[in-house]
Amino acid sequence: MTTSTIKQEQKAGPGVLNFLVGLAIVVALAFLARWFKDQVYGIKDLGGLGIPGKVLEFPIWAALLGLIFNYILKAIKFFEYPKPGFRTELFLKIGLVLLGAGISFKVIVTAASGAIIQGIIMVAAVYMFSWWLGGKFGLPDTLRAVMSTAVSICGVSAAIAAAGSVLAKKEEITYVTALVIVTALPLMVIAPLIAGALNMPEAVAGAWFGGNVDTTAAVVGAGTIYGETAQQIASIVKQTQNVLIGVVAFLLALYFTTVVEGKKEKPSAAIIWQRFPKFVLGFLVASLIFTLGWINSDTAGKAIGGMKDWAFCLAFVCMGLELEISGFKKMGWAPVIVYLIVTIFNTLLALGVSWLIFGWLFPVSL
Repeated sequence: MTTSTIKQEQKAGPGVLNFLVGLAIVVALAFLARWFKDQVYGIKDLGGLGIPGKVLEFPIWAALLGLIFNYILKAIKFFEYPKPGFRTELFLKIGLVLLGAGISFKVIVTAASGAIIQGIIMVAAVYMFSWWLGGKFGLPDTLRAVMSTAVSICGVSAAIAAAGSVLAKKEEITYVTALVIVTALPLMVIAPLIAGALNMPEAVAGAWFGGNVDTTAAVVGAGTIYGETAQQIASIVKQTQNVLIGVVAFLLALYFTTVVEGKKEKPSAAIIWQRFPKFVLGFLVASLIFTLGWINSDTAGKAIGGMKDWAFCLAFVCMGLELEISGFKKMGWAPVIVYLIVTIFNTLLALGVSWLIFGWLFPVSL
């Protein structure tokens, strides 16, 4: 490829080659993450710290390698070219749909009652607390809206939906996205360790991860580390909260156009469908197919399970690669303080609510 050809491609913007190069990097890092996981998985005591090797599941290695190569690619000024291939949400949605192909629809129905109740409690309480606290710290209304939606529902996707509803600034979206990832990655590791120390049943632990950890990817990661049942319940709980994205986006648009901006026109109810996470429907359809027995062979089940794990691994690599720290310099420390306080509130509230609902009111057994 000649220099003139490269310059022409750069002028034309991101293309197929950019995507393929980025995808190749992601796949290579995913293979490396799985290799590291295999090396330590059977070790009973890592470094004499009493930590079993199986705790270091592939989501941790994948996210860590993503962060390392995020720094390397930016240091050598080669980050923007392969960036179109870093597709966290795409790989995550594929993995979640494949996850549905291994969960009985009966389990979803059983868990859904508790998940709906928990979702309503958590989203309403955490959002209102975050909105109130952000006001006390003098944060702009648009930043308060994006941050409150992100921390109360599902992180990056919710932040983007809220930003579109309130016309938030690009730097506010970047800032909140960075906050979400920076807090979600440690929680993905710490939450399973705390759950193990408390001897939490897998269903309760999964519900806690789903209500506490901000991003869907990190929720799946925490569940994967703790156990198969925890992974399934965590995914169901988080996806139940994801469904509320459209409702919250509609209410925010209504509030900002009629109150903040003082306009008389009201947003269309179509916003709810536009913001609705469509992959949730794919998850339910895949689960229904599994329940009907159309995926009943060990070979098919193992193949789908393997593809699911690889999709999630690719998502975690991208999660590390897509982290942007630059936004922190522009926004100051006040939003960081607010976010961390709300995260602690979210963690404690989710712990109590998950024990109450999934440990007593709606116990789930697989």
